[in-house]
Amino acid sequence: MSATRRQGSTGVRSRRRTARFAAVSLAVAACATATTGTATAIVGGEDSTQRYSFMVSIDMKPGEGHCGGSLISPRWFVTAAHCVDGVHGKPVGQVRIGSENRSSGGSVRTIERTVIHPDYLIEQGGLILENDIALVRLDRPVAQKPIRVARQPGPVGGVNRAVGWGTTVDGSIHLPERLQQLELRMAGRAVCSHLTPEELCLTSTVPGAAVCGGDSGGPLLQRAGKRWELVGATSRDGDTDERCVGGPVTYANVPLHKDWIDKTMADTSAGVRN
Repeated sequence: MSATRRQGSTGVRSRRRTARFAAVSLAVAACATATTGTATAIVGGEDSTQRYSFMVSIDMKPGEGHCGGSLISPRWFVTAAHCVDGVHGKPVGQVRIGSENRSSGGSVRTIERTVIHPDYLIEQGGLILENDIALVRLDRPVAQKPIRVARQPGPVGGVNRAVGWGTTVDGSIHLPERLQQLELRMAGRAVCSHLTPEELCLTSTVPGAAVCGGDSGGPLLQRAGKRWELVGATSRDGDTDERCVGGPVTYANVPLHKDWIDKTMADTSAGVRN
């Protein structure tokens, strides 16, 4: 599905052009975490301490880095639109689901169809992303357990978890083989520069740590009892600083798009062309 460009105020867009866009610099080009600025895998994170059966590893075409995704049904996963729009991100065609290792284990499937949000907006010259979310359908189901989309994100101050294989060195690409995790805190909307109503703003709870390049599209998780729920997909840096570390990160608000997600999966399964 081609993205539809939303019309808006020229003044607003010109102001947004100062935003540091992880997608164009390191995030989009390397499908890094769209944390404003460079997104290096997870900088200062730790090896995963549990199995995330829903975690998707997306290898990109040579020179385009890496992205993540979240399995939400046996045949569908959520990721960032800039990871699969064919301009800033182009997957090799196969993805790996449910492994702690980036290049081995889990289930390997072929991408059958990609559906980008109809209001996805990107201006490469202006470093802007809006509605940075897409759905990807696999050629056949997997046995891994999907993650449930949360009803709504938690409150400001609540602790969430980011997971990904993004770069571990701020300012360059060093993708780890082992899945990384990092605790983030939900921040007020004023903390992230140029935040849209469809986005979430988070900051690291660990000094010197951040989501970074290569983490784009990966999950932002919150606890619901003993299980995880999906609340976000990594989009871009949330600040005007050129580095990932020390600044906030912007996520697509996945629960906000739940109606679109459900309708897309139902229509496509029924054979409706998207």
